[in-house]
Amino acid sequence: MSRVTPVLLYSLTGAVVLSSLSSCKEKKSEEVKKTMNVVYIMCDDHSYQTISAYDQRYMQTPNIDRIASEGVRFTNSFVANSLSGPSRACMLTGKHSHANGFTDNTTTFDGSQQTFPKLLQANGYQTAMIGKWHLVSEPTGFDYWDILIGQGDYYNPKFIKNGERVQREGYATNIVTDLAINWMDSIRDKSKPFCLFIHHKAPHRTWMPDLCDLDLYDDVIYPMPENFYDKYEGRIPASKQEMSIIKDMDLVYDLKMADKENIHTTTGLEEAGRNMYNALNPEQKAAWDKHYDPIIARFKKDKLTGKALAEWKYQQYMHDYMRVIHSVDRNVGRVLKYLEENGLMGNTMIVYTSDQGFYMGEHGWFDKRFMYEESFRTPLMVRLPGGKKGDIDEMVQNIDYGPTILDLAGVKVPSDMHGVSFLPLLKGEKVSDWRKSLYYHFYEYPAEHAVRRHYGVRTDRYKLMHFYNDIDCWELYDLQEDRMEMHNIYGQPGTEKLTKELKDELLRLQVQYDDPIRNIYKD
Repeated sequence: MSRVTPVLLYSLTGAVVLSSLSSCKEKKSEEVKKTMNVVYIMCDDHSYQTISAYDQRYMQTPNIDRIASEGVRFTNSFVANSLSGPSRACMLTGKHSHANGFTDNTTTFDGSQQTFPKLLQANGYQTAMIGKWHLVSEPTGFDYWDILIGQGDYYNPKFIKNGERVQREGYATNIVTDLAINWMDSIRDKSKPFCLFIHHKAPHRTWMPDLCDLDLYDDVIYPMPENFYDKYEGRIPASKQEMSIIKDMDLVYDLKMADKENIHTTTGLEEAGRNMYNALNPEQKAAWDKHYDPIIARFKKDKLTGKALAEWKYQQYMHDYMRVIHSVDRNVGRVLKYLEENGLMGNTMIVYTSDQGFYMGEHGWFDKRFMYEESFRTPLMVRLPGGKKGDIDEMVQNIDYGPTILDLAGVKVPSDMHGVSFLPLLKGEKVSDWRKSLYYHFYEYPAEHAVRRHYGVRTDRYKLMHFYNDIDCWELYDLQEDRMEMHNIYGQPGTEKLTKELKDELLRLQVQYDDPIRNIYKD
């Protein structure tokens, strides 16, 4: 018996150990399965007005809407700096522009600084960046990256894949989606959680539709914004911009009127417009000509001027913009289908947003930059498995995305990040001390579109802005009474107390975020 016991004990102990190891493996596998992946889809210049979950006037976006219907729609989502590169830097760092150093598109992103993808990497996540980067320096904090060069081209775009330049035939939105699905399917380590950034060029200027969408919406006449012919009374900076559909939208570059004969423009963009056409391959040119040649011929025949020309330009712009969005929506559907077919919907948070808002003719404009609502606001829809469904009305900003994703991954949010996690909101929790105001700062002047530098504060009802540098103008809006921001009430009798309160709040935010502008402009 004494001889048997040790053997028996050894065998039993071994069984226990093996069982324990097996249990650990199962637990580890279960933890990986339960750890949330993140698929973050971001477009460039996608206006909330052209997502049917927000606005039914222009088009239907069923695949994008699905993210909202199966998750949440943020009704008060904003950016910190309405410009592509700076907005992306704010998102990656969780900090306002003055703190991350990328204040405008003339600067270069410091890739050595802390970003939330780096923090995810350090905590076992795989990270991938595919599509538009637009931060000049090479991506850091990503296990895999395959990015468009600069602004990127709609057709036959050039990419940099982990440092190697490659050109791909086809349409950028389709290609970016192909690359993203291929990374999820064939490249990533499927035993690890991942965070995938799918960044589309679309619908950035010049709104070149996919060939299969060229004739889409031909029979649609888009409603004109009621302030399309805004005269900018009481708003000096608005009167000095150069982003007017009437005056600044180029016939060749923006509206594709690159005929073979005599349509010429004086904006300095004609050659670039013709070069985009010349970059098409023969098959693409044939489809392009079939669509645009009759439009060019009709345009030349009609010899439009004045109001008729302005409204023709608006319709042409809107048609191409909607066609480009249709392609985005179709490709969002492809991503959702892949996640569904591969059992990833149950442990993947899906985000859809834009790097800022965009003007669809409001104030007579295209582009962004201003702190006015159309460009300050950005769409944001999030599908969190097991999370809240419906609307979230609290004010969020793109500096919050990093903290939220870190929180979801169980990674401590660094104290120097300006943003805060809205994960509790996604879970349906009430946060009693949620922010009551937002800070904004735009820097890029002098530059394209001539929007003056400005900073400001927005509360649930009011907005106060200060335009500075070569100009000194304050603007105050009551967003409840003046939804379209047409009436600047700054300095009007009866607004003194409100103005002081807002200036105090503006200064409080500048101190909180340590923006040095507060030491230069004091009022």
